[in-house]
Amino acid sequence: MDLKTLPEKLSLSHFSVGLGGCRSNGINFECCEYNIIVFDNKLEYESVHEVEGELIKLHHGSLSETNSGILRQIQDIKILSDDEWKLRMFLSQIKEKSDKISNSYLQSCLVDAGMYTTKAREGVKTSDQLAPLWLKCGAYFLSDAISLVNSKRPSPTHMLDLIRGFEKNRINESFAVVHQCLGIERATTSLLSRMLKSTIGFSDMVEANGHSKIIKKKYDYLIENSLLSDCYFYLGYTNRNNMIKIKDTIHRNLEYMHVLKVALDAESDPLTVERDAASILKTINELLSMTKIKDL
Repeated sequence: MDLKTLPEKLSLSHFSVGLGGCRSNGINFECCEYNIIVFDNKLEYESVHEVEGELIKLHHGSLSETNSGILRQIQDIKILSDDEWKLRMFLSQIKEKSDKISNSYLQSCLVDAGMYTTKAREGVKTSDQLAPLWLKCGAYFLSDAISLVNSKRPSPTHMLDLIRGFEKNRINESFAVVHQCLGIERATTSLLSRMLKSTIGFSDMVEANGHSKIIKKKYDYLIENSLLSDCYFYLGYTNRNNMIKIKDTIHRNLEYMHVLKVALDAESDPLTVERDAASILKTINELLSMTKIKDL
């Protein structure tokens, strides 16, 4: 695919456009979508398109963005269209502040990990059905933080493989706690098949933008290549992202909770949830100490 023609094919020629995601730094699988960011200042969710048989996820951005998480995601994008050099200037500004941006995003991930894990712990006491789901959210945010400590942008399809290659040290070895909490060792083809159906269903409920096509394509690739653990991690991470989008209203919809229990392979034993929550919180505070960020 000729990437330079994408802005025109997607009717984006009047804006600055870039290629982000795993394809921007060459770690993609052949199943990976093209993440295209158009800087049009629109407050819209992503949309999915198909061009020349390839799936495109279109993101909307702003050249005055200040959110550290978004800035970290776009700082390495490849420019496809930028007639007035506005995007080049913006990326130059981001590069100058890259350490500050990464540290801010790292802190945000650790805070979110602590917040959702604490929510899970409190939920156990009140028999909240969402407690094991909040715990999974906390664990995924902790994995984001570990990736950022290693100067890697969180990328759900590839994160597990990247973490396997990280230097053996105290911070990186703490991922073992995340691994246990997520239950990655439970990944089997039959379980992943059930998780896929619920993940697609939840995506269609929350996003309704065709993202399920990307989910299915990645699932097929990971299963065909016997990457069961990576598939488990990817599906759970995708559900985490969608769960966070509706976190304030999720209690009002029992159908959401039913689907998510399967999609996130939720733990049913409250004692296990309590134990894992304690382990995650301990690990978070250890990372806060080791990365010289104030404890939660």
